[in-house]
Amino acid sequence: MPRDEINWKPSPGTSTDQPRQVRRILKLFKPYRARLAVVGLLVGAASLVTVATPFLLKETLDVAIPQGRTGLLSLLALGMILSAVLTSIFGVLQTLISTTVGQRVMHDLRTAVYGRLQRMSLAFFTRTRTGEVQSRIANDIGGMQATVTSTATSLVSNLTSVVATIIAMIALDWRLTVVSLLLLPVFVWISRRVGNERKKIATQRQKQMAVMAATVTESLSVSGILLGRTMGRSDSLTQSFSEESEGLVDLEVRSNMAGRWRMAVISIVMAAMPAVIYWTAGIALQAGGPDVSIGTIVAFVSLQQGLFRPAVSLLSTGVQIQTSLALFARIFEYLDLPIDITERENPVHLDSIKGEVAFQDVEFRYESNDKRRAILDGIDITVPAGNSLAIVGPTGAGKSTLGYLVPRLYDVTGGRVTLDGVDVRDLDFDTLARAVGVVSQETYLFHATVADNLRFAKPDATDEELYAAARAAQIHEHIAGLPDGYDTVVGERGHRFSGGEKQRLAIARTILRDPPVLILDEATSALDNRTEAAVQDAIDALSANRTTLTIAHRLSTVRSADQIVVLDSGHVAERGTHEELLELDGRYAALVRRDAQLEPTS
Repeated sequence: MPRDEINWKPSPGTSTDQPRQVRRILKLFKPYRARLAVVGLLVGAASLVTVATPFLLKETLDVAIPQGRTGLLSLLALGMILSAVLTSIFGVLQTLISTTVGQRVMHDLRTAVYGRLQRMSLAFFTRTRTGEVQSRIANDIGGMQATVTSTATSLVSNLTSVVATIIAMIALDWRLTVVSLLLLPVFVWISRRVGNERKKIATQRQKQMAVMAATVTESLSVSGILLGRTMGRSDSLTQSFSEESEGLVDLEVRSNMAGRWRMAVISIVMAAMPAVIYWTAGIALQAGGPDVSIGTIVAFVSLQQGLFRPAVSLLSTGVQIQTSLALFARIFEYLDLPIDITERENPVHLDSIKGEVAFQDVEFRYESNDKRRAILDGIDITVPAGNSLAIVGPTGAGKSTLGYLVPRLYDVTGGRVTLDGVDVRDLDFDTLARAVGVVSQETYLFHATVADNLRFAKPDATDEELYAAARAAQIHEHIAGLPDGYDTVVGERGHRFSGGEKQRLAIARTILRDPPVLILDEATSALDNRTEAAVQDAIDALSANRTTLTIAHRLSTVRSADQIVVLDSGHVAERGTHEELLELDGRYAALVRRDAQLEPTS
């Protein structure tokens, strides 16, 4: 489905302006209008066939049976059987096409939401719970399945049936038709009230489901289980989940019972209408009113039942649509999220990348941050191609943020960051992805094989390339020694491997990518000294002949850097080589003395 069919530009009131929202929902079906037209034809044909049956019944009762016309009776009976057969065939075809269209629309929505989230900046995910995101894609879109797969068809089918039936009823007897339709406006009003009720409850229900999904995602992950067990909080987490589930039970009951008694009254009244018609016709005959044949009355009641079934279904569909609007509103909220990191209209593409990185008067503030204080302010640093820069400083100084500006995980709010003299905001995403590799302290591995995790960086990599990258990262011998070798499944977030092994797998993955610019974000800070030494050897192999930005808390890994920058409160406090900064005896020298005191004695 074309991107612009789904991803509208955000507009005020989109989620609350119901007519606009309905138009937006209808636009989702636009690419499938040809198939929907076929469904419409099938619906129309089925309605005409269904409406014809009562007229065949009238002729049977008023003409064929009383006059003993066996041939006519046989034709009429055959017509009624054929009507049932055609109605069933049309129904099956209609269901097949409408379900296919509905599932395609759901696929489009899921893909659009996922694609939108893939384009969001890192800041969005730092303030949004993972379970909330998953709930929007799974629960909210899944909750719309009935609406997009059957409701639209049901609406057209029932509406067509109602119109055709009313016309047929008028053709039989307009006076009885008036009696039958007197209460329909009241029923419509009741169903709208019920729909509004359920829509409000549905919004609350989906929010509660999102909370539960977030709780499950966080507490039943490997890290969550470890934390819960070691902190002795398993029982309290279970109790908390139970309370959230209890709240969902109440909302589900309220959703299902909302307006149930009022809809039951409608069903009772509609079921009683045949008796009202028989009574009305009988009273009219006794009072000397117009003569109505038995066949007409029976055919009329048959039509009336054929009217009430789609009429009740229409009312129920209206309620369902009202409920689904709440789900669509939540999905549209994600589709309308502003994308703050975008590609220029005519971006620059670099075939050859040397790797010079420069920060020119860089400023950065988070959206929610106090406007009087920037996370980074007035940063001017140039890293020649192939050189190394170490960024050190106290926690919260802005070290990681500065590194993340290069691959555009964040965008500067002032100044610019350049790669080979080109503002990174002017580069296309493909160039940036090829140019910059990131190895962070928190290594992420998929629940897949070692080979699959490595090939995430280069899907067409050969086995020989995998082995070469793993050897460079000093992890090949360990992988080869496993029972399944490179086909070993790493487990959830790589928990089958130690911290050092996961880091070396991440390094091997980056080596396979072969980026000319490398960002090392606290890549060894969580490791013990022995493991750090092994990982550092792998990092040295990775850093060779690349422009390297190392963000470090421990200073033992950055002493050989071509340039060291000390950040403090978002400003460059000091810069120089290791020896120059020691001689300056300022902040860097103090950090070195701190590290020396923390080194374990042997």
